[in-house]
Amino acid sequence: MKKLTNKEMTELYGGAITGAFLSSIIKGINIILELGRSLGSAIRRGSGGKLCSIS
Repeated sequence: MKKLTNKEMTELYGGAITGAFLSSIIKGINIILELGRSLGSAIRRGSGGKLCSIS
């Protein structure tokens, strides 16, 4: 394995979109969608008067 010089290291570039990056973006979108669904369900139950009693 060849050792790189400082100049060669500064010229390195790689892909910005990797599998791990895409996976984390998709998981973040799924979390936001789930929060929206939960909030929408809570609002719908609250406005429809279908809340469970806390007794």
